[in-house]
Amino acid sequence: MRLELIRHGQTDWNLHDQLQGSSDIPLNDTGREQAHRAALLLAPYEWSAIVSSPLMRARETAEIIAAELGIELGAAYPELIERDYASREGTVATTKIPDEPNEFFPDIEPRGAVAERGLAAIADIRDSRLPLDGDGANIAVVCHGTIIRFTLSALLGREVGHIHNAAANQIEWRDGRWHVLSINDEPVDSLADAVDETVSVVGDQG
Repeated sequence: MRLELIRHGQTDWNLHDQLQGSSDIPLNDTGREQAHRAALLLAPYEWSAIVSSPLMRARETAEIIAAELGIELGAAYPELIERDYASREGTVATTKIPDEPNEFFPDIEPRGAVAERGLAAIADIRDSRLPLDGDGANIAVVCHGTIIRFTLSALLGREVGHIHNAAANQIEWRDGRWHVLSINDEPVDSLADAVDETVSVVGDQG
């Protein structure tokens, strides 16, 4: 089974580098165009299902892709909601965003908790879809930049850089574990040392 972890299209908060997190912000017109372009990239392949985070920016991205591919929109998984930035949501980060709460980010969700949610979500998707679709299924999963980044980092055991809006990141369940095949549509082997040092400040926090 392969999962394509797709970051939602752009929102106005993305455009202005505002922390979105669990805030339910809609796509802007650029984000909708990005979703249509993502669907074109996915179109050559056969898809068993498309699922998403329940937040509207992810759900609408999934709806656009589903309509383009002619497949039914599947379940929304609460575990896929973006990292919670709590009182900092809507603001622009001017310092590095920490893994754990600190004096500048006193109530953000710890990185480990986000990664655990991401790993639990892909396991849940795997376990719920395998009986329906079998080992060879391709499932599109639309969610958010930081949860994708932290989940991929946990799987790889190393830091993963910025996740682009509407980019696909492919993982495969094989030999009893997840294998990361691509990040931002690029084969993972070619990105082994390519870590964007700015990702903890701006870019994929939503």
